[in-house]
Amino acid sequence: MTSADFSTVLPEFLLAVFAMAALLGGVWTGKDKTAGAILWATVAVFLGLAAWIGLNGGPARAAFGGMFLDDAFARFSKVAVLLSGAAVLAMSADYMTRRGLLRFEYPILVALAVVGMMMMVSAGDLIALYMGLELQSLALYVVASLRRDSAKSSEAGLKYFVLGSLSSGLLLYGASLVYGFAGTTSFAGIITVVEAGHLPLGVLFGLVFLLTGLAFKVSAVPFHMWTPDVYEGSPTPVTAFFATAPKVAAMALLARLVHDAFGQVPGEWGQIVGLMAVASMFLGAVAAIGQRNIKRLMAYSSIAHMGFALLGLAAGTEAGVQAMLIYMAIYVAMNIGTFAFILSMERDGQPVTDIAALNLYSRREPLKAMAMLVLLFSLAGVPPMLGFFAKFAVLKAALDAGYVWLVVLGVIASVIGAFYYLRIVFFMYFGSETEALDTRMPAVQWVLLMASALVMIAGVVNLFGVEGAAAAAASALVR
Repeated sequence: MTSADFSTVLPEFLLAVFAMAALLGGVWTGKDKTAGAILWATVAVFLGLAAWIGLNGGPARAAFGGMFLDDAFARFSKVAVLLSGAAVLAMSADYMTRRGLLRFEYPILVALAVVGMMMMVSAGDLIALYMGLELQSLALYVVASLRRDSAKSSEAGLKYFVLGSLSSGLLLYGASLVYGFAGTTSFAGIITVVEAGHLPLGVLFGLVFLLTGLAFKVSAVPFHMWTPDVYEGSPTPVTAFFATAPKVAAMALLARLVHDAFGQVPGEWGQIVGLMAVASMFLGAVAAIGQRNIKRLMAYSSIAHMGFALLGLAAGTEAGVQAMLIYMAIYVAMNIGTFAFILSMERDGQPVTDIAALNLYSRREPLKAMAMLVLLFSLAGVPPMLGFFAKFAVLKAALDAGYVWLVVLGVIASVIGAFYYLRIVFFMYFGSETEALDTRMPAVQWVLLMASALVMIAGVVNLFGVEGAAAAAASALVR
């Protein structure tokens, strides 16, 4: 390893060292006594690294013979992952403390998962891709089952582990096929094999298996089966984490793979990604209609939203990647605010997940109800909220690439999906009288809820630099 290699991977190295130091510190000082301090230290480290990575641009660099890439695309994705991880940890502190779930391992596992995500978005080789993916996954399997006295939480962790292991096996089989027919695991080497626009049959099969393995991580249909049960069974802050940072990392990794390794044949993988996008949009939209548990509803919502993000990727163009990145940034902002609200849904100090509990909520908490209304309208894609422009961007990218059928089906799925968001709004403003929810909401959750809602409105005028950063990131990836 050269000094140039080390400087390229320095953010990941520092975060890994911090996680190991926090682990030793937590054990040495009496385990859970320092859990709160470790959590807030992790939040500070995430924010510091996000600022460092975001403010230090520069030309693209490669480390370890091209296995690790540091370019504008990787930096954009890392900042999104770090900021969402910091927000979720901050708003989970009160919830986890009051329920006796704030163990010192929790923020450390989240930090190790984020190290894996940062590795994923910078992967320039199939081996590096797998290392990052498994580091993320192994940490997430544990936090899903963090609530050890709950059968549902244990079930969530077990289902996630079993199905995640299956997806890892499929991904490794695909990687072995690609290596066998291309003779290399490097993305730069693979793309030379298909440079003439011809994709050998063995490499094509390998690509299909790779896409299958990664589709599991983004909850794309038909590899979505784990999502509703894991979202419902995991502690709510963990569910909020699943719905944000890992989705960004997995979508970025998927984009990195198809463009860096198979960018010469977008027509081959664009059809596969397009079909997964349509299936995800429709299943998420239809299946969520029957959900009464808000965590399961958000699970199907995430499946539908990943379908829309895949629309931008299916376009196979620079504009499509830019639209996908903007969509993911807006999606994360919407989900952070929404889960900040869900975390506050309690009655007599106990968590409530039934959406019927929100009946006439606006009479008791008009400001919070209005903020939630803005977020739900944005999730549904109702203009003039920012979520509408996110969907418009990916639909336009797909249309410009000639995927008219995808755009038509996307619009239909969006209209269907609006129902279950608007039903919650109906409950909050026009529902029947029911036992009131507690009005308590910690300051961090309140700030994140209001800030997220404000972004959904103010972002229509100014995207706070996200659009330009996404354009630079897309340009760095699609060459």
